[in-house]
Amino acid sequence: MVTDAVSAPDADGVPRRATRRFPRITRDTARPEGGGRAAPRDAPAPARQWPILAVLAFVGLGLLLTALDAFRFGTILIGVALLGGAVMRWALPDVGMLAVRSRFTDMITYGVLGLAIVLLAMMAQPHPWLEIPFLDDTLHFTVRT
Repeated sequence: MVTDAVSAPDADGVPRRATRRFPRITRDTARPEGGGRAAPRDAPAPARQWPILAVLAFVGLGLLLTALDAFRFGTILIGVALLGGAVMRWALPDVGMLAVRSRFTDMITYGVLGLAIVLLAMMAQPHPWLEIPFLDDTLHFTVRT
């Protein structure tokens, strides 16, 4: 019995796609590559999702440090947590809920955002740890004291 509007039975009665178009209604979605459990099925739920819990723990610690007036260290820790997520997404075969999109897209997203946060934290005023010379020329309209 054929239930899909775009499939038709072949000579053996097995439904085959009659067209290359995708169906209008999606009935399920594929799990991202590497989206399997990071620990065996019999492990407790937190152990099965340890990669995302590690990233979230470091982000939470970074937010706490930021709230406790250690802005630069807190934001650097947040960026390093995202960079660690990118490394885990690259190195581990299964990362559980840390896998959102394809492996390549996740690595690029986590890596670029983590690097941007770390660089911006290092350039934060006052007394930046990292100075980029061309930014002074770009921002020549700012007031200096």
